Amino acid sequence: MENLLMGIIILAFLGLLGLNIFFRVKVLKTYKTLVQNRVQFNAMDILNPSVLDKICQEHPAHRNDIQSFAKNIKNSVQLAIGLIALITLFGAVLMYYRNQ
Repeated sequence: MENLLMGIIILAFLGLLGLNIFFRVKVLKTYKTLVQNRVQFNAMDILNPSVLDKICQEHPAHRNDIQSFAKNIKNSVQLAIGLIALITLFGAVLMYYRNQ
């Protein structure tokens, strides 16, 4: 049982690492396009849909890039939180079985 849980934890960690790299590449490509076109906004603007919509109205030619950037950032954070919770859960179960 311990080996199975350890394998699951390792796979979850590798999944987290792989997803992080995948989303980081997508985010950096979009970010590079936005920087080259001088589209500027704060990090907190990504979380506020009304501010993000205002930015999209100011830069209508880059609406898709702005929305893609915000979506990829949100997805990256959500997946990371989910996988960290999963790793923590399996780690707690593993500690429970080792103490018995």
